[in-house]
Formats: sequence, structure tokens, C-alpha cells
Amino acid sequence: MATNAGNGAAAAPYALQIHGLHAWYGESHVLHGVELDVRKGEVVTLLGRNGAGRTSTLRAILGLIGARKGSIKVDGVETINLPTHRIAHRGIGYCPEERGIFASLSCEENLMLPPRVGAGESGMSVDEIYALFPNLKERARSQGMRLSGGEQQMLAVARILRTGAHMLLLDEISEGLAPVIVSKLGEMIRMLKAKGYTVVMVEQNFRFAAPLADRFYVVEHGHIVEAFDASQLKAKEARLHELLGV
Repeated sequence: MATNAGNGAAAAPYALQIHGLHAWYGESHVLHGVELDVRKGEVVTLLGRNGAGRTSTLRAILGLIGARKGSIKVDGVETINLPTHRIAHRGIGYCPEERGIFASLSCEENLMLPPRVGAGESGMSVDEIYALFPNLKERARSQGMRLSGGEQQMLAVARILRTGAHMLLLDEISEGLAPVIVSKLGEMIRMLKAKGYTVVMVEQNFRFAAPLADRFYVVEHGHIVEAFDASQLKAKEARLHELLGV
């Protein structure tokens, strides 16, 4: 079901190749032969209804799931049998929907907590991150529990950028946030794409995702049921309405 990008990223090598991926939580079989490819420098969005298997796909990439079978290659290296910490050190950063901010640590302590990942990757400096997210600089000494939802989301993404990860897995980063914060996150994704980052997003907010992504995959019942380029978005409107109600 994979499709090549319809833009300049088409000539880029693959950052992520998933083929025949099955995954389980205990006895619950949640992914049923997922097939998707992501080229370096692409922004790819996974669309689907709640419970379709989008978040499980992100978690399976990092091995954060009960059991996996199939093939997941990161930069051409098979990772299906690797433990999570070794997969992360291939240069992958994961921002879960629940954000994972430590309530008792300050904003800056949260920012500095994760280790570096990715060979030769230095990541963004704290000054670069504060230039991107001025709110975090203003709130550097504030405890995590005192940050607004938007500030917590910015911090969750900023932590990944400091680690040196070059592939970002972002789960519903726009959910429940004010339009001004959502707009800022959109600017961030455009900036990261311009810098050559690879981004895989799970998004329920179609209006947020549509102008950002190079390609889209639609997940339903643990399968990929549609895959198309951004240039095909208008032609797919009726099908997306059928699948997603958008």
C-alpha cells in the first residue's frame, strides 16, 4: 500500500520501512500486516478513527507494545528484534499523547532530562529551543504541574529536539490546544522539515495535518486502507469523508 512522495523528497532514501507488521497487547491482536514507508525529510500523517491502530503503529516502531512480528527498518537497519533503548538510539524521538511531563521538575529540568540519541547527532541547543518556544524560556523555573497544556506540549516536543533525534513520532500534538498554540506547532513542523527532519504524525485534527504532510496513510482496524500524496488530497475528499467523517 506504500506510495512514493510526489515532491522533492521522492529521491531521498527511506528513513522508515514497515512491512507485514503485526502487533499485540497481550492476546489482543491490534495491527494486522501494516505496510508503510517514509522517506528522509518527509512529513507523513497517519489518519483514522479512534482505536484504528495509529498510536499502536507508533508504539510498535519503538517496541513499546506487547509483541511484534514483521519488519521495521530504520535507515535500512532491521529493528524488529531490538529492545526499545537500542531502537531509540537509531535517532528516534517519541512524543506520546499524554506528554509525559514530570510534575515536580522544573520546565528546564524536564527539558534536560532525556539522554542524547543518534550517532553524531548533537540536537538543538537550549538557546535554539528557547528561540523556537519563547514561552518555555519564560517558564524555565516553573514546575511541570504549573505549565499550561500548550506549554506542556511545547516542552514535550522540545525535549525530543534536544536529544538529537532526527525522526520524530508525534501523537496528537494539537489535541485540546488553543488555535494560537496549534499554529505555533505547525510553524515548528515546517521548520523541522526545512532542516531535514523526518516526522510521522498521528492526528485527529485534519485541518492541522492537511497543509503540513507530504503524504497520508489511513489506518482502519489495524490495516492501512489508503495511502496517497498531498497532491491527491482533493481527489480523495469523498473517500476520506467515508472513512473519517471529515
